[in-house]
Amino acid sequence: MSISGASKATYTKYTAVPGYFLQGDPGTDPITFQYDTSNLGLIDRPYDTDDEFDPEHKKSQWQRFENLATSLNSKSGTDTQYKVLYLGRHGQGTHNVAEAFYGTQLWDCYWTLQSGNGSDIWTDAHLTPQGVMDAQRAGAFWKRKIAEDSIPLPETYYVSPLWRAIATADITFARLPLPEDRPFLPRVKELLRETIGIHTCDQRSSKTYIEAEFPSAVFEAGFVEDDPFWKPDERESYSALDARIKMLLDDVFTNDGHTFISFTSHSGTTNSILRVIGHRPFPLVPGAIIPVLVRAEIIEGTPPPMTIEPPTPPPACPTNIAPHEL
Repeated sequence: MSISGASKATYTKYTAVPGYFLQGDPGTDPITFQYDTSNLGLIDRPYDTDDEFDPEHKKSQWQRFENLATSLNSKSGTDTQYKVLYLGRHGQGTHNVAEAFYGTQLWDCYWTLQSGNGSDIWTDAHLTPQGVMDAQRAGAFWKRKIAEDSIPLPETYYVSPLWRAIATADITFARLPLPEDRPFLPRVKELLRETIGIHTCDQRSSKTYIEAEFPSAVFEAGFVEDDPFWKPDERESYSALDARIKMLLDDVFTNDGHTFISFTSHSGTTNSILRVIGHRPFPLVPGAIIPVLVRAEIIEGTPPPMTIEPPTPPPACPTNIAPHEL
């Protein structure tokens, strides 16, 4: 069900609905949690919709959850809708390895401003061999759950325009036995990209290059040839990122009538989505996935005030270190 418009001033409120996934439980440790051995965190529990849908108790937990999500939408009013978001982080990239090698302080103040170090390049960072394996691990999970549990597949696949995210989605989904009505067509959205600015790993490639690398990519209307947003001397603030992600959710919840949605993006982007929907922090390791059931409600009136902090310059390096000599 799509959210309807209204003549009065309105805004959309997003809420992570608790009680369905372990990642929303404060007792679940993000550091030790393994999505692929924990059924994506889906809690083994009955639903109010089970008696009618599965009277003989033969359906899988995922089939019963899919029926629940569908029922929530069919029974909600025109001002409320539900979506299940599969939030995936890209696999390990060359920039992740570089930051781990140099340390976050030197990475942020010097190395992230460079295109590489002579042996590795991280402008619009690509996946490492480990990053490819991260995405293959996710693909193996989906393949197994399709066969064993009839897991509800994404109906729409949205991807960040950065190479590592599109590549991760492609490796994960393109080779799965997908039904004809749910093909893998990665829809490239600028709003889904990582925090913008300063870090060369977050400067996207040209549209021509992306098209050549990923022929199945579908670009949103208005997607231009060169990156119009990245600046070398200022970094998007967290509050500006959250405002951008709110715009992303408004777009998807207004214009995409599907219930099961895949977002393949980044740590910063995923963290922001969780903040905007009121989910507790749950950092993802490269290649990991977190599902969330999200309720969107149209509220009459003006939205709560939000202070948008200005962008920030690169931090200064320690005065006793010449990072370019390391």
